[in-house]
Amino acid sequence: MIERESFGQDGLGNSVEAITISNQNDTRVKIASLGATIISFARRDKNGKMQDIVLGYDDASDYLEQNEYYFGATVGRNANRISGAKLTIGGVEYTLEANSGGNNLHSGSNGISHRVWEVAETDEKENSATFQIFSGDLEQGFPGNMTIRTTFRLTEDDALHISYEAVSDRDTIANFTNHSYFNLSGHDSGYIGRQKLKIYADEFTPLTQTGSIPTGEIRPVKGTPLDFTEFKAFDGEFDSDYDQIVYVRGFDHNFLLKNNGKLELMAEAVSEETGIHLYAYTDCPGVQLYTGNFIKEHRGKAGAVYKERHGFCLEAQYVPDAPNQTAFVTPLLKAGDVYRSETVYRLTLDNI
Repeated sequence: MIERESFGQDGLGNSVEAITISNQNDTRVKIASLGATIISFARRDKNGKMQDIVLGYDDASDYLEQNEYYFGATVGRNANRISGAKLTIGGVEYTLEANSGGNNLHSGSNGISHRVWEVAETDEKENSATFQIFSGDLEQGFPGNMTIRTTFRLTEDDALHISYEAVSDRDTIANFTNHSYFNLSGHDSGYIGRQKLKIYADEFTPLTQTGSIPTGEIRPVKGTPLDFTEFKAFDGEFDSDYDQIVYVRGFDHNFLLKNNGKLELMAEAVSEETGIHLYAYTDCPGVQLYTGNFIKEHRGKAGAVYKERHGFCLEAQYVPDAPNQTAFVTPLLKAGDVYRSETVYRLTLDNI
């Protein structure tokens, strides 16, 4: 079932809509047209209580005021960081906004994450909603007139499918992700330390001490706090003296996946408190684990108080700074080609 409602206005007075998609299990996801943003993702826990498992806000104005955290937003044209806020395509250097310590983060401060998208289509049969936005040539510094579509589809097995599609009239970069912060004990439950995570990756990309740019090295996770090849809790690793943890006060690292561009399981997470088990799938070459290390204490939706380590992100994407580092798979999109990618977040219950 699909429902539409007002979600306030953006800073220019444009109306923002919220689309709620629900299934027969009463699992539901709500997406705002501002940033094509997931503002709620809820299902019943092992005690029958409805749990909203993503951090968010009550209306559009809150998202605009707190946009530095990208709660639930669709991020592009390039997710994550580009070193020196510059990239070269076809021998031409393009300058981007240096909005993160001399680097470019999530394409800039006024990107598609913070603009109102068109609700292009809702489909009751597919239980889906499609959002569309146009990004002009050299907008945010990226070449090419680009049309971007993001479709959210909720299935009867409680799987949220997020499909991205983009086309440009010039060679450009296409690297989109969703920036939801998950807390499987409930968005308002606080510290995530006891929740357990498993990542289907044997390698990660270490970061520089400042700037959070991959060094170019590919490092095995074995023997490091970043080894999530078996389920383990976040707690105990946050305070590690391992340099990669110290640099970013927790986890903010990209793990290399071996899916060869096919939709495969990238991670699982579970809360023993609620029994909610998250399965995450992607066809992207990497997944960024971020544990909200720099969230300042503030008020979120329904009066919840959020701060650092109250949520974790599993952002399917290309490796950070891939446009500038030839060792990694490139997010280059050729003129006229169609970029397509899919990420799935599926919820089940464990009998814990």
